[in-house]
Amino acid sequence: MSQQLNSAAQRKSALLQVHLGVLLLGGTALFSKIIPLDGAAISFARACVAALVLTLLVKVTEGRVRLNSLRDYRNGIILGVLMAVHWVTYFYAMQFSTVATGMIALYTYPVMIVLIEPLLNKQLPHKLDFLMALFVLTGVGLMVPELSLESEYTVGILLGVLSAVFFAARNIMSHRVFSHYSGMKNMMFQSSIIACVLLPFEYHHFAELPLSTFAWIILLGILFTALPHSLIVNGLRSIKAKTMSLVSCLSPFYGTIFAAVLLTEYPSWQTLVGGTLVVSAAVYETLSGHKRG
Repeated sequence: MSQQLNSAAQRKSALLQVHLGVLLLGGTALFSKIIPLDGAAISFARACVAALVLTLLVKVTEGRVRLNSLRDYRNGIILGVLMAVHWVTYFYAMQFSTVATGMIALYTYPVMIVLIEPLLNKQLPHKLDFLMALFVLTGVGLMVPELSLESEYTVGILLGVLSAVFFAARNIMSHRVFSHYSGMKNMMFQSSIIACVLLPFEYHHFAELPLSTFAWIILLGILFTALPHSLIVNGLRSIKAKTMSLVSCLSPFYGTIFAAVLLTEYPSWQTLVGGTLVVSAAVYETLSGHKRG
């Protein structure tokens, strides 16, 4: 009986950790508006801080920081480059549009994954997956104010969808060639690659930054990047991956609430309706994908 109670307590604690981790990741969107830098510079700064903190955490918890083979280093570098483009376009998406719009556009990625993965396995996607893709296209279309690249808001949505493309590609590749590493070590290495990739282009932004901006960067890198990934990795030891995937679908909701409360940035009705379609499709694909798996 006591063993069952301990197991239930562990699952409850793990679920709370995962919820807190997703909540904090939802808060990363705020920094696209708070930090007075462009999306690439914010991504570089975030990666530098996160890489340092995650390296220390991996050293303490796993003992070994190095990867196992040259092939893993090659794959890790590719994953890091994909993640760099994802981060940069993600922050630009919200700077051109709104926090809610950028985050909702990103959550087109689960549907992208279920359409792409079967093709890689020489199979056709399920018919319902095409229906969900239509839902997502409708949702994104509702959020677009006008079909013109002269509209910054439209550019922001397109950048959000582009961010989703690279995030989906990263997730598919990571599952296939990098899943033998913990999520924390995965993010440690990818954060390091992001910092290296962006260093030649972004270092000049940090010569004369005020201390307040550095404080925001450290907060983003530690509290809203390294900590949530550590919480999620720890929580996954006691709960199913499906549960984690479903909880992650709350991220746009958390980000939208943060933006409304802290930035007085309220979503339009088109964004709410379109976002409902996109996130509903993400939830459906998460549930049905695990049933098939």
